[in-house]
Amino acid sequence: MWKLYALLSAVFAAVTAILAKVGVKGVSGNMATAIRTTVVLLLAWMIVFFGGQLKETKELTRANLLFLVLSGIATGLSWIFYFKALETGNVSKVAPIDKLSVVLVMIFAVIFLGETMDFKTIIGGVLIATGAIILVL
Repeated sequence: MWKLYALLSAVFAAVTAILAKVGVKGVSGNMATAIRTTVVLLLAWMIVFFGGQLKETKELTRANLLFLVLSGIATGLSWIFYFKALETGNVSKVAPIDKLSVVLVMIFAVIFLGETMDFKTIIGGVLIATGAIILVL
């Protein structure tokens, strides 16, 4: 099931890039990020509330909160820089460069989480990085 969720994530990320590029026209990246963040915030809490998961807030540990807050800060910074790039760059170039995050996640997962990568994963990461570099040049 995780593969379906990952594919849906990719589809919605692609749609997001197109909608964001159109939406940022004539608006600062910071304003665009604030609006997008507000919508995501409301949507996420509606899913938690209507999914009956509000009671899970009692189960959060300090470590959960710390790392989720840090993740939120990283997400916010990612979105701010993404919209800044969209303000002046072509979405067809900004989005693939942004997806270098896939390669960085692979590297960070090995370093910080002790995950292992097989040959196919390494080749895939190299191809992603190569594609992004070709687009930049």
